[in-house]
Amino acid sequence: MKMTRSIWLLARCGGPRTAWQTPLRSSVPLFLRGPNSTQLNSSSMAERIEEGGETAAKRAKLCPTGAGVGEEGEGEDRLSALPDDILLHILNSLGNAEAAARTSVLSRRWRRLWALLPVLHFFFRARHDKVPAALTALDAAHAALDAAHTDGEATPPLRRLGVIVSRSSAESLQAWLPIAARRLAGDLTLIELNNEEEGDEPPCGGGAFELPCFEKATQIWLDLVRGFHSLAMPPSGVFVRLTDFHLDGAQLHGPCALGEAVSSPRCPSLQRLTVSSVGGLGNLAIHSASLLEIELSGSELQQLTVAAPALEKLTVLHCFDGVSEPVADISAPQLASLTWRDAYDPMSVQFGEMSNLQWLGTSFFLVYGHPGFERNRDSARLLRHFEAVHTLSLLLAHMWMSIEDMHDPDYLMEEMTRLPDIRFLTLILLTTGHSFGASSFHVFRMCTGIKKLMLTFKSRKECEVATACASGCICDQPTNWKTED
Repeated sequence: MKMTRSIWLLARCGGPRTAWQTPLRSSVPLFLRGPNSTQLNSSSMAERIEEGGETAAKRAKLCPTGAGVGEEGEGEDRLSALPDDILLHILNSLGNAEAAARTSVLSRRWRRLWALLPVLHFFFRARHDKVPAALTALDAAHAALDAAHTDGEATPPLRRLGVIVSRSSAESLQAWLPIAARRLAGDLTLIELNNEEEGDEPPCGGGAFELPCFEKATQIWLDLVRGFHSLAMPPSGVFVRLTDFHLDGAQLHGPCALGEAVSSPRCPSLQRLTVSSVGGLGNLAIHSASLLEIELSGSELQQLTVAAPALEKLTVLHCFDGVSEPVADISAPQLASLTWRDAYDPMSVQFGEMSNLQWLGTSFFLVYGHPGFERNRDSARLLRHFEAVHTLSLLLAHMWMSIEDMHDPDYLMEEMTRLPDIRFLTLILLTTGHSFGASSFHVFRMCTGIKKLMLTFKSRKECEVATACASGCICDQPTNWKTED
């Protein structure tokens, strides 16, 4: 069973995201971080799942059935006599909500104790059908605890809910998500594992479901099997406290557009929005007074509208692929970081006033190939659009097939005619074993005002050439850069 995408997600490590210089990334779900803010990888998770079940079983043997405080049994149950805070700490150390719930059989004292845990992690893997039963039990336990409070004191809310399952049915999701929406006052993370072997046909489809409105949630992270589910945003309700929303892999449908759901009237506190590999977006219009960061990648866009006066960071990656004329209107006067690795036409993509822009990233620029390459054209246009920017990140790429195997390739760097006035240049070189002197010199002579230069060499296994390029390879052309003043 291979779970490449989800294991990558579980192992992905995040850093601080307070400054615009922060490298492109999406925040890691909070429930994947260990007790000392260290992240758990997939193997350690599996170990904790097994350890949690084994620990619960051992604990059941130590405490005779029905032997609670004040009950007759084979011995005194001193463990159950401990304060709730200590018992909850013990349950929390199991690292698995299912194992914690099993302790209900130990005695009457433990029956609903697990429902008081502020953090619940469910790792059901191939048993997505067990999630509704688990959340229903949680809901019933909370209702019983609420009823037991004669002084009007409320049961402590659930602060963090994490669910890792195999591909879920829409019926399963529709059954437990509304319960989570009622009980959660913190972070929700749902990660679906694709149990198909690599190379298998794409999944047939998991049906359609509607995301309920989480009025008290602060973070929602949905990582669904790509293209498997059809998701509808809630047509009503306000996500009052939501600050972070991450959506990956869904196919959108329904009358409520994603842009409407995440804009200020319904998400007044939203600060970070990440949309990845989402189909059915079409026209995405976001109007938000609170958003600070937007990242859109690998999603199907026809038109993008962003009106966000507080926005500091915007990233758009391969969302207009295959679109003959990308249409975008970006109004973000406080924007400090712009990464636009996508189609760009100055006639249809409008960037408003961006006087605070400090960092610019573009699509890769192909050094050798055939004239008219669209990525080169779009990158050159974007570089000409901005007069000045403090930091420019530029990637020069050789074709990932051997230059010798190309049919009469041309030197394409002459298509890059102007760069913004910059102070810090990050030049990323994907050379696949070929010379990069001429292409690098072409860039350097257009940015004579730089104060700081960082060269980064990247490689990919499928890009590597087996041997050094042959004598007279086009990568050594033109040669005049070696002697030009």
